[in-house]
Amino acid sequence: MADLSAAYNIADLCAIAKKRLPKGLFEFVDRGTEDEVSLRNNRAVFERIRLKPRTLVDVSGRSQGITLFGNQHKMPIVIAPTGIAGLLWHEGEIALARAAAEAGIPFTLATGSMTSMERVAEQAGGELWFQLYMWPDRSLSHKLVERALACGYKALVVTVDGVAPGNREYNLRNGFTIPFSFTRKNVTDVLMHPGWLLNVLARYVFTTGMPRYENYPSEIKYKVTARPMGRSQMRNDSLSWEDLKALRKMWPHKLLVKGILHPGDATMAADCGADGVIISNHGGRNLDSAISPIEVLPEVADAVGQRIAVLVDSGFRRGTDVVKALALGAHAVQIGRATLYGIAAGGQPGAQRALTIFREEIDRVLALLGCRNIAELTPECLHIVEGALRQTAQNRPDLKLIGAARTVTGK
Repeated sequence: MADLSAAYNIADLCAIAKKRLPKGLFEFVDRGTEDEVSLRNNRAVFERIRLKPRTLVDVSGRSQGITLFGNQHKMPIVIAPTGIAGLLWHEGEIALARAAAEAGIPFTLATGSMTSMERVAEQAGGELWFQLYMWPDRSLSHKLVERALACGYKALVVTVDGVAPGNREYNLRNGFTIPFSFTRKNVTDVLMHPGWLLNVLARYVFTTGMPRYENYPSEIKYKVTARPMGRSQMRNDSLSWEDLKALRKMWPHKLLVKGILHPGDATMAADCGADGVIISNHGGRNLDSAISPIEVLPEVADAVGQRIAVLVDSGFRRGTDVVKALALGAHAVQIGRATLYGIAAGGQPGAQRALTIFREEIDRVLALLGCRNIAELTPECLHIVEGALRQTAQNRPDLKLIGAARTVTGK
């Protein structure tokens, strides 16, 4: 296993993951879609938001804990749904969920995970959320909801920005598919990474068989034919607000809508009974040139931040990124790729290392900003370069109210 103590930031974990994983698998995690305009902008926008610290503030008792939906969490972070975790490490979903539980934050299991929701619930502990893709046969998706409820998952996260697969051309070039199919190119790629071959793929082959989508119903799980990763999951291009209303009637716990990039959609989600929205462009992996979530965060927070929880993801690599989002009105941040790099680098300890990096960086930024807790993060902590956001915090004084509302109980 790699020396995780030498990973001082998320970029270091990414470098370790790149060495350990076959190229096709690493690029599936690391890259975006088409020309990767959104992927680059997700990072660049953070650089156009500057921090404006205050000094001579006693921050010795500072805390980054939050209360979300009535539950206390040690960090303002939630693990985002990432179905690929189980291919980066054997049963990586369990390892990632355990790391989240250890850090005192929620973990979201993806529909497309390689480990079933039942096994994660039995073995991981902590607060578990379940992410749902609505399939064309809605009854099959509703069965997933019933299973998640029976397993004790506390929140249902409905992803709405995946009605068509992203055009990830590198997946076609690399020839990586789910379930696996073998070509000369990807076999060579795998053989060049014997550690991953023996510790991940071979362990599946000799225990449960080739990795598959374990949350899929048994009547279709073994009928899924090999297709490029990202195109093998079932999609539903007839999804509508009526589907969300139906899920609200089915699901008695917290309901979140993931993939929002317009304040009008956030308002509709709240009107349909959602307890929260997750502003996301899928990490730049679906629609290229889509706006960055940070660019629309102030508008969404202004529209619904006093009614429901507002979370955000896509492009977060530093504690400063998290702090900036919180200051712009987010109640919490979802982390996806960063903890995947950790899982790939070293399983549960790698994921824990990623979360430790975030915790230490957030703590340091709070101290240097002169903030004693997350509630003190407001737009007044920021200087936004002209043109960085569609509506800047400087000319939106009403957003200052959002920063103080860190306790979200939902309905």
